[in-house]
Amino acid sequence: MDIQIGDILIMKKPHPCGECRFTVGRVGMDFRIRCNGCGREVMVARAKVEKNIRRVMRGGEELDRSQLAKRRM
Repeated sequence: MDIQIGDILIMKKPHPCGECRFTVGRVGMDFRIRCNGCGREVMVARAKVEKNIRRVMRGGEELDRSQLAKRRM
């Protein structure tokens, strides 16, 4: 899945503060994501993040999972 630094991830499950949007700060085997509600930073395994993504906002454009998979090919 083509996720880049600065993308905003809209996740299936919300953070305990109630926000579903997270900003990507680091990409690799792990993601560093920052909650857009409370600002908490969390390191999460790539597989877990990719499984829980609903949509991605990149440059004001909203992408869903199928568009991200196609861009990688």
